[in-house]
Amino acid sequence: MTTALYAALLGLMFVVLSIKVIKQRRRFQVGIGSNGELMLERAIRVHGNFAEYVPFALLLMFLAEYSGLAPVYLHILGIVLLVGRLSHAFGVQQIKEPLKFRVFGMLLTFAVLLLSAIAILVLQLLKTAI
Repeated sequence: MTTALYAALLGLMFVVLSIKVIKQRRRFQVGIGSNGELMLERAIRVHGNFAEYVPFALLLMFLAEYSGLAPVYLHILGIVLLVGRLSHAFGVQQIKEPLKFRVFGMLLTFAVLLLSAIAILVLQLLKTAI
């Protein structure tokens, strides 16, 4: 299963992002919220945004794979998602945020969501038509 490879890689990235939040919480001695600490707020949002988008993107990729999408397309989707999440995380974690990384990351993430959903619809329609 091709999607499993990207789920594993993104799972590792999620752990790294989680550790970054924990380190910032320990650094600023903040258990809940951010107490206005900008670096902690940014780490929380990078982690949160990842948690908001990646599971659904992976679910759509899995359903596209289950529907019969060729592995080469799944690899493209997986690589695009990985690059998008790395770009987003890099941009948002900066105090003087270079907005282009955040925007690029979200565009790539949205592309994976849209293309996966379209692939599922097309593949399901083709199966229904047969």
